[in-house]
This record gives sequence, structure tokens and C-alpha cells, in this order.
Amino acid sequence: MDKIAVISDIHGNMPALESVLADIQQRGISRIICLGDLVGKGPHPDQVVDCIREVCDLVIQGNWDDFIGNPTTDPVLSWHQQRLGGGRMAYLKELPFSCEFWMSGKFVRLFHASPRSVYERIQPWDPMESRLSMFEPSVRSAEPRKADVAGYGDVHNAYLQNLEGRTLFNAGSVGNPLDMAQASYAILEGEYQGKKSAALNIQLIRVPYDIELAVQQAIDEEMPALDPYVIELRTGRYRGLQNEQA
Repeated sequence: MDKIAVISDIHGNMPALESVLADIQQRGISRIICLGDLVGKGPHPDQVVDCIREVCDLVIQGNWDDFIGNPTTDPVLSWHQQRLGGGRMAYLKELPFSCEFWMSGKFVRLFHASPRSVYERIQPWDPMESRLSMFEPSVRSAEPRKADVAGYGDVHNAYLQNLEGRTLFNAGSVGNPLDMAQASYAILEGEYQGKKSAALNIQLIRVPYDIELAVQQAIDEEMPALDPYVIELRTGRYRGLQNEQA
């Protein structure tokens, strides 16, 4: 059986990322896919980008990754841009929109927010029609078929639902979870690239990490929009960061 770790929404939080990567390594998983939003909100976007480029087999673009390189007069976004530098922002701008593969006879599609846009937000409590639309072909699909399994990030809320015979899951957030104050990621276990029906398991993992270290790092870096960020890390509750686009 093959295992794939699916991580998302690190948002510049290195202590959380390091704890998740350690957990992935301890489980003997070598293939990692990142569903975007490497940057924004947290103090170390540069370190996260460099780390993700090194350890991940594939990185998909998130909404922060898309807009962070755009011209801005906003002081918060400018601070993050200065940390990243031009080369990293160019890398983020060119990331692919989605990925598709077979696993244990199921067609799997992964993306950041929806198969249509990195800015379309679908929550687990949204109407059935909205959630079912997550199985539709991506705007950049290599294969125009509905997914049997669709996975995404964006909402910082880990969950798994079976909908009319298909499976929808959210990997949650590594660096800014908004459902509980622990880092989150997903594991897919099955026959990678296998088109024959076989066992397939999707597991959501929660990993504790040193939240106070992450808070202190943000303080030490004199990061803007600090107070709501600290509250979110400590409570796992949304506090509406300035310029926040989850």
C-alpha cells in the first residue's frame, strides 16, 4: 500500500510545519503533496517556501500564493513581500492549479479551494449542491471527468464526507487551524496510480506543536497584524486578521 501525505495552509508557521513533517517522517511517508497557501499571516513565509520546495513532490497554488506578488500599498502585505523576495513570489505565482491521479480504482483530484477558483470558499456545512460541485472537473483538468475523491484546503477546517457515493475531504491547516488548536493534515493510503479497485483509506491527522514558540517568533519578528494571529493560534478560532483571505 502506498501512502501520500496531503498538507495545506502553512501560512508562514515553521514550528507547526516542522512538527507535521516530523510526524510524516515517523510514519514512513515519503510522498507529500501541498495544497497551497504557504505564505501570509505567519512570520516566516520565506523559510516555509524554501522548506516546501525541498520536501514536497508537488505544490499546488493557494489564494495567498496567487495574490502575494501583486503590487500593493498595504503595509501588512508589503511586510510579507519583503520577507519573500522576488524569486519566491515568482515561484508561487507559477504553481499549478490542481493535480489528478488514480488510487485504488478511484479518480482523485486535489486543489486549494474549489475546482473553479483559488478564491471560492466551500465549507462543510454549505448546501449539498455546493459540496457536490467539488467533484466537477477542474478548470485546468487533464481529464474532464468527475472526481471520485476530491480533496482541498483553504477553509482551515478538517473534515471528511461521503456524498452520493463520492468522497470529499479537507486536509485542514498546518499553520493556522480554525477548528482546533493543533496542526492538521491528511493521509491517503492505497494503490497509487492503480486503476483496479482496491482498499483506500483517508485519515485526518492532528499534530500538537509548540504554539507559544510560534507566537514568540511572530513577536520577535515584529510581525504586523500580530494580535488576531496570536489569538487564532492559541484558540483555533477565526478572529478576522487584517487582509485575511484564509
